[in-house]
Amino acid sequence: MLYFDPTELARWCDGRWSGSVPDRVTGFGNDSRLIQPGQMYVAIRGERLDGHTFVAEARKRSASAALVDEAYARQVSGDWPLLVVPDTRRALIDLARGHRARCRGAFVGVTGSVGKTSVKEMAADVLAHLGRVTRTKGNWNNEIGLPLSLLRMGRDDRYGVFEVGMNHPGELAPLCALLAPQWALFTPIGPVHLEYFDSVRAIAEEKAALLEALPETGTAILSVDDPWYETLLNHVRSRVIRVSLQDPEADYYGEWRGSGSNALQVHERKTGEHRVYRMPLPGRYVAENALRAIALGREEELNPDIIAHALLQYRPLSMRWNRVAIAGITFINDAYNANPMGMRAAADAFQETEVEGRRWLVLAGMFELGEAAEEEHEALGHYLAQFAWAGVVTVGAMGRWIAQGAIDAGLTEVCRLEICEDAESAAHYLKKHIEPGDAVLVKASRGEHLEHVLTEFENLMAAENGVML
Repeated sequence: MLYFDPTELARWCDGRWSGSVPDRVTGFGNDSRLIQPGQMYVAIRGERLDGHTFVAEARKRSASAALVDEAYARQVSGDWPLLVVPDTRRALIDLARGHRARCRGAFVGVTGSVGKTSVKEMAADVLAHLGRVTRTKGNWNNEIGLPLSLLRMGRDDRYGVFEVGMNHPGELAPLCALLAPQWALFTPIGPVHLEYFDSVRAIAEEKAALLEALPETGTAILSVDDPWYETLLNHVRSRVIRVSLQDPEADYYGEWRGSGSNALQVHERKTGEHRVYRMPLPGRYVAENALRAIALGREEELNPDIIAHALLQYRPLSMRWNRVAIAGITFINDAYNANPMGMRAAADAFQETEVEGRRWLVLAGMFELGEAAEEEHEALGHYLAQFAWAGVVTVGAMGRWIAQGAIDAGLTEVCRLEICEDAESAAHYLKKHIEPGDAVLVKASRGEHLEHVLTEFENLMAAENGVML
């Protein structure tokens, strides 16, 4: 178990103890409902909620102390330990920086527009065969999530594998400076967060902050297939390992064998070795993600057989390509997040997925696309029209744009197209038209809550059969 010295904590964040001083702190959390005995509760003032409101609840749950700001401290009294600082967000980062400095392991940073969490999980699974690994919890990759994740790392852990993400310009550089990685893994870069950036090039330049945080002795793993590879390369001062599914001259060249085999044959330029790795899920994008983890593992001199085993054990996190069977129908719940690149990749993977019956899509909007939103949704509809789906169901206002693009491209000539206002009506439509053996891909941005399609469909089937499924 981790232990933090309260005196050291105060020094790291230039804070002062009020009330009393705890004997020790065993960890950190900013959700009072999930705080564990001995942990310090971190009170964050947000746009919708003020974490200081829940300090008392954290105390009831046996938190050892709370990190609070001066404004809160002036309003309370008592002997319960409070670590008081001017700004708890800033202090959380300072605490993470202090802890980061005493950790002995190698740090791996993962960034990009799509696939960060998958690459992080695969890389951590692979490296776990060399020693203890701490990884980003879920997708805690912002100014709050990254420090909290770093503070979970053991001082003697061999590796820390952490995502760094952003929504707005200028957010990534401070996170990368905090992480101070020895390794940088980049996933594909594309039109994500265009609401806050004026171009994809601007996004690539922002992501390059991870490369600038590498020391000269560090290593960047970049894909030469990425259209922004050359842009990223301009920011590199360290060693570069090149991966590719297109260029045989790359350091790690992968030949993807889809259509049911889910096999990736990797050619290593340095050793001349060839190895076939079986993928745990369908889709070329899964192979792209895995290739980065393979390159990292091999550069750390891990046996290919061990890497292959680690990849086969990989399981996606919640609402990321989760297969759920309801009344003989296979639902693939991929509704955690969505963007133009991820939507296309998911559709491609769904086409490669073996199903007994027919394939259906249930899609809703992609967020943070700004002025490009309508154009990107219609372009997605155009893309989907090339496949022979049994049906495409769109949900919500942005879903209408997808439907319009699909109509313009002639989708209705080869399959059903239904435009629904909400998840409930989509579930009702599916109940009327899908059959046992069919498969349904459900995908949208998290804010659309498209997973409710599964919940409503399950309720409908349970009501019809008089049982809970």
